[in-house]
Amino acid sequence: MCRKRKYTLGVTTTVEPESAAPPPSTEHEGVLRYYELAKKAEWEVRDLSWGDIPPVPETTKGSPDKKTRRLDLWRSVITQQYQADVFAVEMASQLLDGARHFEAKLYYTTMVQDESRHTEAWLKLIAATGGATERDPYLDQLAHMFLELDSLEEKVFLMQVFFERLIIPRFRLISRSAPGTVLAELCNKLTIDDGIHHRSGVAYERVLLEESGKKVHGQLVKVANEMLPIFAKHVMWRPKAREWIGGMMASRDAERLREDLEEGVKMASSLGIDVSDVHIPS
Repeated sequence: MCRKRKYTLGVTTTVEPESAAPPPSTEHEGVLRYYELAKKAEWEVRDLSWGDIPPVPETTKGSPDKKTRRLDLWRSVITQQYQADVFAVEMASQLLDGARHFEAKLYYTTMVQDESRHTEAWLKLIAATGGATERDPYLDQLAHMFLELDSLEEKVFLMQVFFERLIIPRFRLISRSAPGTVLAELCNKLTIDDGIHHRSGVAYERVLLEESGKKVHGQLVKVANEMLPIFAKHVMWRPKAREWIGGMMASRDAERLREDLEEGVKMASSLGIDVSDVHIPS
């Protein structure tokens, strides 16, 4: 409904419609702040350096087979990220629909747009590098689990507090490994976007947990224990295109995974959740 303007003695005032949202309460201001931050951080896929820099690192030396193998590696990375963001679009839509507070709904409009924009960019990178490759079966399992969760508290907790936080270091790693490419440029933007997604989720989960009982806290621990082993398999999984390099990085990947999971558990503890029963996969 549009605002109406009233003119009295040369002074223009604005009359708010009856359906206007109330001002945010103090406890919800944190969520609203991330809405404003997300709006400022918005970007357009067309503004990436398409055509000015290579889409992925180029191999100028070696045999044709070596060049193909390197390109297939990057194609597999892009395919996995595209797969993740298709799932994220669905999840963000569920969060927008299910959010119980005006400030959160406002924020989730930006998250839906972000995830759709990310998907658009991955699609263009897929086209620029020769097409999609093998799907990650564990990511499909995570998507099915998250989308079928029963409560809003569970969805925000696993998607934003845990998953978004755990995936950010992967974007930084990809960016460092692909300097001077559209892939690195995109991952730098996703690091910012997903950082906002994570921090907004933490802020909203605090609001939700203030309104919930111990039973909800216990359910969060239960679903976290169901999610973590699958997430660990997702992180350590390598498609055929990356098997040759995955073996060399397995021990470091396992170490990094454990560090990230421990950090995620600390974040859950900071929300007042008893994490003593959370089991970190070995």
